[in-house]
Amino acid sequence: MDTETIIVTIMGREFRINCSEKEREGLLLAVSYLNKKMLQIKNERKIVGTEQIAIVAALHMTHELLTMRPAKSFDMSEFKRKIKFIEDKLDELLPKKEKEDQ
Repeated sequence: MDTETIIVTIMGREFRINCSEKEREGLLLAVSYLNKKMLQIKNERKIVGTEQIAIVAALHMTHELLTMRPAKSFDMSEFKRKIKFIEDKLDELLPKKEKEDQ
């Protein structure tokens, strides 16, 4: 699968992410949604730590997803694959960003 590196901005921080052309549009939508959700949480809850904001955002988004899903047509394996993809990207990006901030 051919991948490309795209630069995305979340809460004013730039991240380089590798993705396939097929995943690009969905990834950009996810970044936009995540950024809006994290900024909303930061402003409403007065949480300062980026890690805490990310965890609260993840909990909100997971709750939204689980309450919106149709009971019979939900594909758990696809959901797990997408969550794994996001976890891998976070694992890849967060340690790098924390080192840059120090």
